[in-house]
Amino acid sequence: MAFIETLRAVEARHQSLLCVGLDPDPARFPGSWKNDPTKIFDFCAQIVDATADLVIAFKPQIAYFAAHRAEQQLEQLMAHMRRAAPQVPVILDAKRGDIGSTAEQYAIEAFERYGADAVTLSPFMGFDSVQPYLKYHGKGAFLLCRTSNPGGDDLQAQHLSDIPGKPFLYEHVAALAQGPWNLNGQLGLVVGATYPAEIEAVRRVAPHVPLLIPGVGAQGGDAVATVKAGWRPDAPIVVNSSRAILYASSGDDFAAAARREAEKTRAMLSAAQQSS
Repeated sequence: MAFIETLRAVEARHQSLLCVGLDPDPARFPGSWKNDPTKIFDFCAQIVDATADLVIAFKPQIAYFAAHRAEQQLEQLMAHMRRAAPQVPVILDAKRGDIGSTAEQYAIEAFERYGADAVTLSPFMGFDSVQPYLKYHGKGAFLLCRTSNPGGDDLQAQHLSDIPGKPFLYEHVAALAQGPWNLNGQLGLVVGATYPAEIEAVRRVAPHVPLLIPGVGAQGGDAVATVKAGWRPDAPIVVNSSRAILYASSGDDFAAAARREAEKTRAMLSAAQQSS
């Protein structure tokens, strides 16, 4: 099954556009787990178990594991998600961007070592930095396009004067992902929820690719505006919330609190979807 078909199937089954980002910060863990990086798996596994029926995807951010020498716990978590929520795709948030044999090794890391269903990539070294990932049929790759950070303007919002219509760089990335780079229908785009007008612009250029949209929740993105700008019946969106769900409570009820926050966010996204 193609990755976009997997997303459509889970969206329908769970009635959800919500992705829970797994960004484990031991300094924010509850109770006796606080500041204990050996509890990263335990913390994340409880979040997964509490929200698995509410989400369209999970998105572990690899830096939060690597910083604490917890790659083995990430492998353990990926295996746990396969058992506890086999229908839910897992997007490894790695933002890799290299070429040649190095890119091939990163693809092995994402898809063979960790068994991810999709990975985030930086496309700014060109197509040969993306192509090694496309050899894994059925897997997805989300290209950074219009990110939610203010510094994204430094490059992404620059006009390309030598291309007809002088598009912004992020619009050109979207056009490549919709067209010549999308050899097997595997590509999606990362666009930040803090820029709904740009989400709409990306959707005009790339009407059929899935969008991964971070920035809802702690980063202040407008969930309703995000859905109206990006969601289409034939092109799913994956709206990520991390800290607002993970740290909804600092007590022993953290998993139950995470579920309540996920339910609230899913309902808000669903309401916006119904009115789109």
